[in-house]
Amino acid sequence: MLVYLHICNFCSNFALTNAICPVGHTTMISKEQRERILSLVRQEVVPAIGCTEPMCVALCTARATEKLGCRPEKIEVQLSANILKNAMGVGIPGTGMTGLPIAIALGALIGKSAYQLEVLKDLTPETLEQGKRFLAEHRIAIRQKEGITEKLYAEVTCTAGGKSASAIIAGGHTRFVDETPQKNANASHTNPETLQVPLNLRLVYDFATTAPLDEIRFILDARTYNMNAAREALKGNYGHNLGKTIDRPLSKGIFGNSIYSHIISRTASACDARMGGAMIPVMSNSGSGNQGICATNPVCVYAKENENTEEELIRALMLSHLTAIYIKQSLGTLSALCGCVVASIGSSCGITYLMGGDYEHICFAVKNMIANLTGMICDGAKPACSLKITSGVSTALLSALLAMEGKCVSSAEGIVDDCVDRSIHNLTSIGADAMCKTDDMVLHIMTSKSC
Repeated sequence: MLVYLHICNFCSNFALTNAICPVGHTTMISKEQRERILSLVRQEVVPAIGCTEPMCVALCTARATEKLGCRPEKIEVQLSANILKNAMGVGIPGTGMTGLPIAIALGALIGKSAYQLEVLKDLTPETLEQGKRFLAEHRIAIRQKEGITEKLYAEVTCTAGGKSASAIIAGGHTRFVDETPQKNANASHTNPETLQVPLNLRLVYDFATTAPLDEIRFILDARTYNMNAAREALKGNYGHNLGKTIDRPLSKGIFGNSIYSHIISRTASACDARMGGAMIPVMSNSGSGNQGICATNPVCVYAKENENTEEELIRALMLSHLTAIYIKQSLGTLSALCGCVVASIGSSCGITYLMGGDYEHICFAVKNMIANLTGMICDGAKPACSLKITSGVSTALLSALLAMEGKCVSSAEGIVDDCVDRSIHNLTSIGADAMCKTDDMVLHIMTSKSC
């Protein structure tokens, strides 16, 4: 029987057909592994209407109401600090209102848990008025859940006529769990419904650049959703109108009518609409619509204006989104680190690929990104997120250009390591662990303001 040998992409050792070299590096992708990665991407890249944190709470409310079997008389909501932080100042689609109370009210009145993060898509002017009346009757109580370590946690209890029903989401924006609140809050990552696929950057790159095209073509749905959101945003006035501002004559005099300005405008516009409460679905990544926008729109605009082929666009989008998913595996769904850092690293990889870059160039781009954006805090979901996304995308383009010139921040500088995966884990360890006290201080500041 023949035994085929392969060269390890990492260390040049020979590997057998099991695709593992003597020191454990992955060298090629089996059909089973490819199918698991495809399932992972389909799990993490999904449509969402509005900011995912209030939609997560609305989804949890909808499930508790369905279990109750009637309209609630009272709703008690207990949330992790990170959910509270990300839901306080963001617009709720189709309502003209901000914050959790209206999202919870509508989740109880019209929400359908089968819709997942599009839970409020059946909203009408009539049901919005019902929601406002529900709020005026002071039926909702919201507080922070104490004694939990899970950063993404929502527990909703609905009561009516002496009956009560509860639902819990933890560890993922649509991840319902059945354990008791105390047990689940610290063990939700064991939920068997969530697919876990260990990734590294080489595996991400190899998958994106070699997977059969028809198997990954679905990633073009992200372009359809998120570029449409950018176009729709220009029809109204959402958030801080950053995308529209960059398109105006004064801005063109500063930034020029360039690929750069077009990328910034189209990405910021989609974020303006989403954070401003437009009833526009976007394709999210790892539970965040802004991450989905940031991983998609820069790549799409660059590919169009650089006249890349459709195949190149598909592979660049897959590279961008899967890179973001990989980084989020060690960072966590919610953290003190702004999600635009993660998604911008993904888009920088995608753009570097569209520029003709190979794996080494993409490693350079990642390291350049980490050297620049590390430490950008998340201070909640809000219209001003478009400003942070603009900073992230600007850095993504700069990092890609430097990478294509063969320029890379060295391991003698900051937290960058010779190994790109260690560099990524240095970034995520800061965001997930070292910045925890920053997260607490941000929430304290946000909840102590006189407004």
